[in-house]
Amino acid sequence: MTDYAKKTRAVHGGTRRSQYGEVSEALYLTQGFVYDSPEAAEARFDQCGPDEFIYARYGNPTVRMFEERIAALEGAEDAFATASGMAAVNAALTSMLRAGDHVVSSRALFGSCLYVLEDVLMRFGVDVTFVDGTDLDQWRAALRDDTKAVFFESVANPTLEVIDIAAVSELAHAVGAKVIVDNVFATPVFSDAIAQGADVVVYSATKHIDGQGRVLGGVILGTREFVRKTAEPYIKHTGGALAPFNAWLLLKGLETMDLRVRAQVATTLELATALAGRDDLERVIYPGLPDHPQHDLVQRQNGSAGTVLSIDCGSKARAFAMLNAINLWTISNNLGDAKSIVTHPATTTHSRLSPEQREELGITDGLLRLSVGLEDAADLLADLEAGLAAASGQG
Repeated sequence: MTDYAKKTRAVHGGTRRSQYGEVSEALYLTQGFVYDSPEAAEARFDQCGPDEFIYARYGNPTVRMFEERIAALEGAEDAFATASGMAAVNAALTSMLRAGDHVVSSRALFGSCLYVLEDVLMRFGVDVTFVDGTDLDQWRAALRDDTKAVFFESVANPTLEVIDIAAVSELAHAVGAKVIVDNVFATPVFSDAIAQGADVVVYSATKHIDGQGRVLGGVILGTREFVRKTAEPYIKHTGGALAPFNAWLLLKGLETMDLRVRAQVATTLELATALAGRDDLERVIYPGLPDHPQHDLVQRQNGSAGTVLSIDCGSKARAFAMLNAINLWTISNNLGDAKSIVTHPATTTHSRLSPEQREELGITDGLLRLSVGLEDAADLLADLEAGLAAASGQG
């Protein structure tokens, strides 16, 4: 499939048909698989081939189709699908690290990613150094000869800082460290992270890949050696594999992802442009706006600024008043959905952080994260404007 464009790969990559020649991918709902003889079982356990399966926790034909399709789309040698995006983040890091290893990570991360680094890896003796991901001098100073890995979100959640994948990868590879990138906000539609130097890319497939609020899923992408010899043993023995039904829905999501995401990006830019400069907002954060510090970088790196923008209403009271007044936007903590979703990070996704940590990251009490869906842009803007009008009397 490498000769085809991304849109084509997203529809046809990894397709395998049964003897019945079905058009839509077959859904194999099974826990295990049978063998013709004990000798056949022994042979399969000894060396499982690409179209041979042992147990659903180890692999499944429907799941394998999803893995092959997303790998073809991303330009990766291989992929392993997981039960959720956080299962992918956890497995990508934990499978390759042990006590005494050193990791450098950007400081601006989703709350659960911070938990994995601070509360899980540090607890088991991994040394983690946090840096401002946009400052290459901090990366350079933090990297050591014994650094095993670097980790960052290519576009930070929810402050939308953009990290230079190529530049950080060059610094990391100079000391022999692997580069692990959480690429959710970039989306597989616009991602070239592996071509730009990333060794491992992780996605929460729950977001744009499904894109319709139906299932959880995640995926780890990279070299075949890393995926099969490092990540796969960890995942299959600790139980974080993707369910076949979820994989089937994610395959269907990939078919329409390009259309959905491009439409969402266009609406997001329209909303950000309309909201920028309003007196009733402290700031509008969107890498697609010319005043964003990494505007040029995101255009060069992704060619798109994504489907999420953030606005600062100035206070928690104003933010909550706005949330209580809107009708069309859904108050939830997901993103990348066909429905437009608004989140108050300080009291939800990043509530486990201390006020000092949130302040350092720029997650103020007035910050709202807006994930733009497929509704009409004028309707979405009118709803936001009504919310801002309702918040005008708040302190």
